[in-house]
Amino acid sequence: MKYLILVPDGAGDEKIEALDNKTPLEVADMKNINELAHKGTVGMVKTIPPGVAPGSDAANLSVMGYDPGVYLTGRSPLEAASIGIDMSDTDVAFRTNIITLTSDGKTPPAGNENYEDLIITDHSSADITTEEADKLIQAVNEAFEDDKIKFYTGVSYRHCMIVHNGSTNYDLTPPHDVLTQRVGDHLPKGEGGQFITDMMKKSYEILKDHPVNKARIAKGLNPANTIWIWGQGKKPSLSSFYDKYGIKGTAISAVDLIKGIALCAGLCSVDVEGATGTLHTNFEGKAQAAIYEFKGGQDFVYMHLEGPDECSHQGDIEGKIKCLESIDKKVLKPIVDYFRASGEDFRVLVVPDHRTPLAIRTHSATPVPFVIYDSIREQAYNDNKRFNEKSGEEGMYFDSGFQLADYFFQK
Repeated sequence: MKYLILVPDGAGDEKIEALDNKTPLEVADMKNINELAHKGTVGMVKTIPPGVAPGSDAANLSVMGYDPGVYLTGRSPLEAASIGIDMSDTDVAFRTNIITLTSDGKTPPAGNENYEDLIITDHSSADITTEEADKLIQAVNEAFEDDKIKFYTGVSYRHCMIVHNGSTNYDLTPPHDVLTQRVGDHLPKGEGGQFITDMMKKSYEILKDHPVNKARIAKGLNPANTIWIWGQGKKPSLSSFYDKYGIKGTAISAVDLIKGIALCAGLCSVDVEGATGTLHTNFEGKAQAAIYEFKGGQDFVYMHLEGPDECSHQGDIEGKIKCLESIDKKVLKPIVDYFRASGEDFRVLVVPDHRTPLAIRTHSATPVPFVIYDSIREQAYNDNKRFNEKSGEEGMYFDSGFQLADYFFQK
């Protein structure tokens, strides 16, 4: 038996007036996923436990079979594992975005404004390339590195700061939760947190006139003109995925967080050339990478696609729908075609990690729809069963993602 979990990040949404009061999942042409739904199981699952922020860290741990209430120690430590940072038990990791601040939500600052009055405009600096970002993170590290603090380059806008013998007792805000809002309303809180605020402010002075950003502005691109620090946590300790389910697996994602979860769980992680975590990722390459892993003897692939989430953060309805359709046609279909051609028995779970409603442009803890298809337990065809919120609400319900994972992997 081969297992595929396909995660269209942030695909769940709410009804949108511009879509005739339908959701993107209802509107998108996803005939391949829906063909599995017609002969499979549909339902809803609550991937975010009560009292836990609806982040991709908790949600993906949950979908992969781990209770966030037990295993979540913070987002950044999982990303640090992906980057290859060897954390000590007393280290604290912080997610470090390089983001775009503007004076009015559109115009790059002139440089004389108060930092607190600038507007948080783009949490990803227009999906800045890793090559550009590395130069900026190096400049930041040169300014701040000492025997306690060091910055590490991640992927695109996602990076990491390690503080030796650090504290986690800060109230830090994800920048994608406060887009279009004033910086001063969301600066770090908590005893000792002023040092984080001071670094963020100083980073603006370092980055706003950096050659990378001058070149980006000249091209009409958003500058990555400050660091934004959040997602703190200590070294994670996940139980072995193989010990838990008795199968060998690989994660495929452009996002450090997912790679880090996989590595901490003892799974493999595969990088795909051209995988960006956006609408313009290498969908075909990801599908071929999954097929290669199955041919090589892996039992399981965790296929994570960040694009729908990024489109939601950007308020891009058309992009989100296009991304969902690309996932259906360019990722799911080739893998299922391979299973059928090879004669492999297989199970597929399609489930978003969380909702990212376009109306609010950030994550929601509302349950998400799922589809499970088992090639040896096909159900009677039912055209009403589809991969969307409306159909899911008429099906099974799981109170946690890890319970859904246990159900999916049961022998």
